[in-house]
Amino acid sequence: MKRRLALATLLCSAACATAQTAAAPTAAPTAPNMVITRAGTVRLLSALADDSMEGRRTLTPGEVRAAKFIAGEFAALGLQPMGGDSGFYQWVPLVQVRRRNGALGYGYPAPGVLDTIAKEKIRYGRNIVARLEGNDPALKNEVILVDAHYDHLGIGRPVNGDSIYNGADDDASGVVTVLQVARAMTAGPRPKRTILFATFTGEEMGLLGARWFVDHPTVPLERIVANLEIEMIGRPDSLAGGPGKAWLTGYERSTMGDMLAANGIPIIKDPRPDQQFFQRSDNYALATRGIVAHTLSSFNLHNDYHAPGDDVSRVDFDHMTAVIRATAQAVGLLANGPTPAWHPGGRP
Repeated sequence: MKRRLALATLLCSAACATAQTAAAPTAAPTAPNMVITRAGTVRLLSALADDSMEGRRTLTPGEVRAAKFIAGEFAALGLQPMGGDSGFYQWVPLVQVRRRNGALGYGYPAPGVLDTIAKEKIRYGRNIVARLEGNDPALKNEVILVDAHYDHLGIGRPVNGDSIYNGADDDASGVVTVLQVARAMTAGPRPKRTILFATFTGEEMGLLGARWFVDHPTVPLERIVANLEIEMIGRPDSLAGGPGKAWLTGYERSTMGDMLAANGIPIIKDPRPDQQFFQRSDNYALATRGIVAHTLSSFNLHNDYHAPGDDVSRVDFDHMTAVIRATAQAVGLLANGPTPAWHPGGRP
């Protein structure tokens, strides 16, 4: 366990489909994006879920190493830094708080309180944010946010002698998707809308990085017209149809799911609504502010969730690469075609 061609086309026909409804087909499915390779997926995931990252827990050296790796990948693609604080970084101030159960944890200070706290009591996580500017004069001020969380649980209780919770599926697989989609978008024709690529810290501590971003956005929040998060796509889910297929949280809440499915994206409704996945990841911080925001996943409730067994050796790279290619097609649709809207009563 222990241990980077040109894009042929990217939904050029979708760019012309401005008169159609969000649920109607706006383009024929794109040919597989060969910029997104299995080898590239293996390289990125093997780095992010390596033992040297020490499980990427927020506020640990492992988080810092992972953040530097992600920022380096964004820079290599020529993306614009949009962290707002230090290049690609957005600093997330965190202070120790006592939970309702009495345990100590971390949270970020309420608005107006940060300046009243002694500096030595503040620690900083980091979000990593990059931008690919759109090329359509009328639409480039609209933003599609593509994100994943890069933190995991760090080093914990040993299981069969292994104490590093690598989080290969949760959610290094999502971060790799963000990086691979960014590679595809920078290699092909520039999209109409601007795309913001973000990897958030602190999801495992209560969506802390995403909540800080929403409260301190590096682009005006009203310009973000859709958010697609990627969470746990490293293994196929039989309930989604098996390898290469995924599901969308809160599918029935907006027109996004039907729009993507109508254009050949292999997704279905979340087959386990009782798990309330829509509310359990970073998309929810955006959705509660009115942004149509969903998470794409193929999590099959495997037994390695939040355990040391969530390891690179158990990832299905053929499945994962196929889902990443489909995600790139989905992002192309969102960036070039109609914008999704909430169904009546769908906005949380």
